[in-house]
Amino acid sequence: MRTIHLILQGKGGVGKSLAASVLCQYLIERGREITAFDTDPINHTLAGYKDLPVKELQLLQGDDIDRRRFDQLIEEILTASGDVVVDNGAATFVPLSSYLKENQTVDFLESSGMRVLIHTVITGGQGMKDTADGLVSLASHFTVRLVVWLNRYFGEIATDNKTFEEFKAYKQHRDQIAALIHVPLKSAQTFGRDLEELFSRHQTFAAVLAGETLPVLPVMTRQRLKIWWHEMCQELDLAGLTDAEYAENTEKTE
Repeated sequence: MRTIHLILQGKGGVGKSLAASVLCQYLIERGREITAFDTDPINHTLAGYKDLPVKELQLLQGDDIDRRRFDQLIEEILTASGDVVVDNGAATFVPLSSYLKENQTVDFLESSGMRVLIHTVITGGQGMKDTADGLVSLASHFTVRLVVWLNRYFGEIATDNKTFEEFKAYKQHRDQIAALIHVPLKSAQTFGRDLEELFSRHQTFAAVLAGETLPVLPVMTRQRLKIWWHEMCQELDLAGLTDAEYAENTEKTE
């Protein structure tokens, strides 16, 4: 069964493109054929990865979002090979969400024999409430399973000594949440800096760890990237994203 991964979150700068690029690399490493789409009209971050099969979809007509161009996205999804990853920007969160709901697009894709998962990012710090509200909005508008990425880069995801699993947003929609993915958090001065530079260069972990990039990175930088990538892949393995039966498996959400 082909899986359509939609990365949706109304708050900008929380790590949606990071999640999309990591997801693409993970699926390829696990032997899945993929096609990715970058629909962010402002920051084409995912399209910057030349080692990934990414198509850039232009949604702007002048200064406005042309919602009819989402038709092209669905046409592309239907004809694409393998799994699909769609990276959507904050500027198109509302238009795309409205389009999907109004046109009953998720139901249509599922009736076409595809599994649809919506991925969203929750972050700590100042964006915590906004991202949690984004999760509630998605859960309220769509009945598909949700994959929640917990990104603690900006701070711990906790309030009043309550962890995310104790948040009202999680408790109310727990049955709809297929998996929680904890993005590994390491020392900012070592791991953090190495990761920032890797992502800013739009380089894949596979290319860097194989020494295929120029200049070849220092040995300890590659070691830290290897550690982080291994832990990230373990998280994604636990989420069961490549399991064909996972859409019906609720045991992993317990």
